[in-house]
Amino acid sequence: MTRVHLLLLLMVIICALGVVTSQDKARKLFAELQKEKDRAQQMEVEWGQLQLEQSTWAMPARVEKIAVDKLQMQLPKSQQIQFIRAEELNKSLTQP
Repeated sequence: MTRVHLLLLLMVIICALGVVTSQDKARKLFAELQKEKDRAQQMEVEWGQLQLEQSTWAMPARVEKIAVDKLQMQLPKSQQIQFIRAEELNKSLTQP
């Protein structure tokens, strides 16, 4: 009987060590998951800020102000504007 008891005790110890090991691994994986969720949340916030910044930088009034002030660009006068039909443009592009 003692051999059976020793065998059962050994199996209980092995199972207990397996439970402890798996719980420790699960705890570490859960902590890593939480850290990655926090990181994803931070990235979403940063993405929102970048979208807001992009929309601010690309505002038509801001682009026009920079074009006029820094690049000295101006709207063409009506006599400087030429209209080209799409058919004529296609013909000139396809002809050598």
